[in-house]
Amino acid sequence: MMEYENGKKRKVRNKHQLKAQFLSQRYLILCFCCCFSVLLFFLSSDRISTLSVRSDSLRPSLRVPALSVLSSMDSIHRSFHRGGNKFPELRVDDRVQFPDHLLLILSSKIGRGDDKNLVCVYRGVKDETLVLPSISGDEFDEFRSIVRCPNAPLNYSSSVDLRFRGDLVKKKRQRQSSRVHNWEKLGYEAVVDGDTVVVFVKGLTRRPHKESDPSYYKCQFEIGDSDEKEVTQVLAAAQEVVRCVSPESLKLNPEMMFRVSVILIDPRGRTTPALPSVARLYGSDLNEEKKEEKSGVYNKHELCVCTMLWNQAPFLREWIMYHSWLGVERWFIYDNNSDDGIQDEIELLGLENYNVSRHVWPWIKTQEAGFSHCAVRAKEECNWVGFFDVDEFYYFPTHRSQGLPSKNALKSLVSNYTSWDLIGEIRTECHSYGPSGLTSVPSQGVTVGYTCRQANPERHKSIIRPELLTSSLLNEVHHFQLKEGIGHMSLVESVAVVNHYKYQVWETFKAKFYRRVATYVVDWQENQNQGSKDRAPGLGTEAIEPPDWKRRFCDVWDTGLKDLVLSNFADQVTGYLPWQRQQQE
Repeated sequence: MMEYENGKKRKVRNKHQLKAQFLSQRYLILCFCCCFSVLLFFLSSDRISTLSVRSDSLRPSLRVPALSVLSSMDSIHRSFHRGGNKFPELRVDDRVQFPDHLLLILSSKIGRGDDKNLVCVYRGVKDETLVLPSISGDEFDEFRSIVRCPNAPLNYSSSVDLRFRGDLVKKKRQRQSSRVHNWEKLGYEAVVDGDTVVVFVKGLTRRPHKESDPSYYKCQFEIGDSDEKEVTQVLAAAQEVVRCVSPESLKLNPEMMFRVSVILIDPRGRTTPALPSVARLYGSDLNEEKKEEKSGVYNKHELCVCTMLWNQAPFLREWIMYHSWLGVERWFIYDNNSDDGIQDEIELLGLENYNVSRHVWPWIKTQEAGFSHCAVRAKEECNWVGFFDVDEFYYFPTHRSQGLPSKNALKSLVSNYTSWDLIGEIRTECHSYGPSGLTSVPSQGVTVGYTCRQANPERHKSIIRPELLTSSLLNEVHHFQLKEGIGHMSLVESVAVVNHYKYQVWETFKAKFYRRVATYVVDWQENQNQGSKDRAPGLGTEAIEPPDWKRRFCDVWDTGLKDLVLSNFADQVTGYLPWQRQQQE
């Protein structure tokens, strides 16, 4: 019995020792895993994969190491961050060199938010490697995506590669395109319009506001990745727009992709090779339009609006809500490289039943071309299309003074001219408003905050009938050229006016120094045309706030639109306006 008890005690003691040993081993394993995870975090984060770069020259102050450590742990990193799955293939088809960045066009879609995990890989003359974080990424069309990278530093190629973080060590994949296009000579967009194709091209002519001889151009359609090409006649050309006859191959190959470009012909009849192009069409584009024509079922919107913008998300909500109240039914937003969360804002508006679509338009200083593109897209959906900016608001003084309802006033106005076959445009004069004594962004929006304007109107904004435009789609931003025999209607100031909140508080206004979207408007940092109306009088080429800025551009105090907005939109209990979402939350 004694021996049995001793044996039982030894078993219990051994069991406790084994348990302790097991716990000790498990503790060591857990410690190792935690340390290893921390090591992976530091290796995969910007501390190693991102270079610190001087903003003036983009020269790296740190070279990427040989990446041997990353190479040895690449498969482990994947299992930690991708559940063992391989990184998605990133195929760069084209690169476009802009003055301030490099645009990469991918042949596939990237997931939303994935652009934050992408890095741009640069190769030097001695095959050394540098890594910079991508600037931003976006979907481009139904099949492609775009990613913006910093310009290549000195002694590094602009044939930039793209990788996910943690996938940096791979050699350049086979059959990757190394094309880098010069933005000044490039076909960049194409859209089907009936039995024609409209192509948008840089490098044809710098003649503003004039049509070109179409016999000097031809259109080339390259089928897929093959050498098969079809050339068609050009019907009209102006500025950066060329209208071509649709090729038969486009009609016969609904599943194929076409690269569209333009051939130049000199006065002696000699042709040059087609300009490089990133413009794409798909056979399905033409077939879908044909299906819609045959169906004949159209419930067109009476009034739509198109605008091109850059970083205007904070102001979009007020602009859309107000003009929806005036009767606008559909919005086309051409986003020119915004990075302020505008897609999120548009999605929120969509949840509130505002019909707003965002079209990614990465092409700098192409506002006229973008408006021509929008006129083609909107033609099948809209009777009338207004072209005005997010800081411009229609107002009807007579309605206000006579106590007439202003709701749906803009829609009613254009509807009166829908049956007039000889009126293709309605023009409205603009009043420019100043900072109105403010030094910070008004919390209730521009319509309530800015109430002091210049005495005399300047320029005008237009609402047009898309089917009555010339085939060249020639426009000067403020108005389009109409078909022969078609005229315009100019509204008197007492009937309607556009309040242009042009000169806002300095915090907002100074952005105009860094980006202008119109093709033929000089950027304010350039020492040209300083007396132009496109500039603010008295300002030079640097974004330096004048001491009296808050008191400038103030001749007449005009609270007409402010009073209208407060009486029709303000909450009777809180006083909040519907676009003051943040304050209400």
